Amino acid sequence: MKLSKFPYLVQAEIFGNMKTKDLFWLSFVSKNMKKMIKSFQIMRFQSISRITYNNFNNKWYVGILFKKKTMWTMENCMGMNTIMTMSEHLDGTKNVFKLNVTGKTIGFRVSDEFPLPKAYFHPRVPEAFFHPNLKESAFKAIHNYISDFFGDTVVYQWIAKSYKHFIPQLPNLSLWVTMRPHCPEVTENIEKFFASYPNIKHLSIRWDKLQSISPESQFYQADSIRIFQPCLPSLQAFLRNFKGRQATLLKCECGFVELIKFMKRWRSGEALQNLEYLNLSLTFGRHRNEVLSANWVKRTTATKRPPTHSVADLSAPEPSYKPHTDPIISRTYIVRETDNRVASVSIQGKTFSFGVWEETEEEFLRMLK
Repeated sequence: MKLSKFPYLVQAEIFGNMKTKDLFWLSFVSKNMKKMIKSFQIMRFQSISRITYNNFNNKWYVGILFKKKTMWTMENCMGMNTIMTMSEHLDGTKNVFKLNVTGKTIGFRVSDEFPLPKAYFHPRVPEAFFHPNLKESAFKAIHNYISDFFGDTVVYQWIAKSYKHFIPQLPNLSLWVTMRPHCPEVTENIEKFFASYPNIKHLSIRWDKLQSISPESQFYQADSIRIFQPCLPSLQAFLRNFKGRQATLLKCECGFVELIKFMKRWRSGEALQNLEYLNLSLTFGRHRNEVLSANWVKRTTATKRPPTHSVADLSAPEPSYKPHTDPIISRTYIVRETDNRVASVSIQGKTFSFGVWEETEEEFLRMLK
């Protein structure tokens, strides 16, 4: 008996008890089946936080991560979030079955080769095979199918370990890119990379010549950036030009003058208007008194506890890994002149933290307990 012939409640029960990866592969049966699954699983698909493309040992893994602790998050903790894998092969026809994926015929086989140790349970999922020359078009077809199936409420994320790795030009795709210290980065090549891939969600980099990047570069447009050991000129250039939301800079040789200049620029509204979180790990910690003694730095009353600043962490490749930025609880704050918004300022040992609130000063003070 065809599934479509079952009563509505029976269909809903069947789809509701299937794993997400199984629903995904069932959708290839027909256009009507795909449409049925999408209509029955609206709430489940809206609970998906992101779909990731990750490369490991020359194979790409497509994984699903959920927003909340629902029944479907069990698939994540059991290592069952992978819905398919992809590999290039000189013989692109070497497969068990073929599927029409958004108008392109792609060969598949069922693979049990996964990078996880045998102690971990991992399901066998279909693996797409394609000739290296057809890699770009194969990824485009697969991504178009996935994004059409799961919808536009999902973040589609490509995780790359270097800007030199293969990154396809795909719609609605955010990038999480790491630039390793052993890679001899060249300014010209990096600028071309940023110009080609403007939608960078997170960038992790270790390079001491950031000051040579143009102030108008897409580098400064990344939502989240993590920089390791920036030299002083690089740090100054970054704090002047960054237009993203979150930044973490590790092992900074930064004096109190740079910190005060940064806060003045933010306070005046001339720079860092989108900033919501900044964390600097300093090489030495003798800044507190100098930084917090500026006459425009304000303090809350000592009798009330200040609110805790923490936002969704954009630097984590998976939300379950580090869902929120490190909390900032501080009695010191500054107010932006252009819109009266507040930023909490904290210096604890060698760590300088700066968290911007959505609230105005009046609203912020009402949050004190």
